[in-house]
Amino acid sequence: MTIDREKLTDGAYALGWSAVKRLPEPAAKALGRRIADAVWKRRGKGVLRLESNLARVVPDAMPQRLAQLSRAGMRSYMRYWMESFRLPVWSKERIRHGFAPADVHHLEEGLKSGRGVILALPHMGNYDLAGAWVTTKLGVPFATVAERLKPESLYDRFVAYREGLGMEVLPHTGGAAFGTLARRLRAGGLVCLVADRDLSSSGIEVKFFGEAAKMPAGPAMLAVQTGAMLLPVTLWYDESPVMRGRVHPEIEVPQTGTRAEKAATMTQELADAFASGIADHPEDWHMLQRLWLGDLEARSEAPGPGAVGSEAPDRGASGADGAPAGARRTERS
Repeated sequence: MTIDREKLTDGAYALGWSAVKRLPEPAAKALGRRIADAVWKRRGKGVLRLESNLARVVPDAMPQRLAQLSRAGMRSYMRYWMESFRLPVWSKERIRHGFAPADVHHLEEGLKSGRGVILALPHMGNYDLAGAWVTTKLGVPFATVAERLKPESLYDRFVAYREGLGMEVLPHTGGAAFGTLARRLRAGGLVCLVADRDLSSSGIEVKFFGEAAKMPAGPAMLAVQTGAMLLPVTLWYDESPVMRGRVHPEIEVPQTGTRAEKAATMTQELADAFASGIADHPEDWHMLQRLWLGDLEARSEAPGPGAVGSEAPDRGASGADGAPAGARRTERS
């Protein structure tokens, strides 16, 4: 990516934050739907990849059904962006009433226990809104991880945005974040990580909708090492202005096995929890990238010209594997 392209990317996000947040909420919602429908109609690689991923989630779906799901998925994806651009100007009252999670008692009880809590989420709904709800409604600060982006100014913009919502944002550089997160958990704190996609050598292989994929080892390894509670969370939208969600029961550390074996077992349970939420609300899973190992192997065997970066990157900068569209990550492909 050239310097001019990097400046253009950063400028586009700056325009989004400055312009969209001034729109009335109905206008922002309508704009998001128009953009989503226009992108969906172009049938670009990101949309086609989303449909390919959804075909694994809903294996009996006919092409017409997959097209309907991908259109709804793009609308959900753009709702995320419209909300995120506007979140900095939402009142505390709007944030408190903008998210309605079920079974939040798992989180509250975990925090009261003093053990520390890890919330692990897939790329569903709007995890920035969920995080703002935690800091505003529950009054609980938390730590998360941001992948370093290019241009650096865009990375700084995303960090400042999330810190403005009450999050402690740690850079994902050389594994240093793991130690800091472990200290926060041992002190009884809260850590939130997006954890449904990992292309690094340290990822743990899982069965996900019946096929092999890799997911980050971090959430399970933190739980094994610190004794913190590991709670999966899934998010979704309905037709109301309120995002829905569920805090799933704790994934407990196995009594036997090595650390690696325990982490592998827990990561598979995490993948199963994610799968249950995604199966219930497939249109709200914003996975526009290759995820399953079979797809990654196919790409490596026949990359072709322009294959690198040809799909939509991850939507955000938090969690284990996120980069906004148009941004370039420096550590993992």
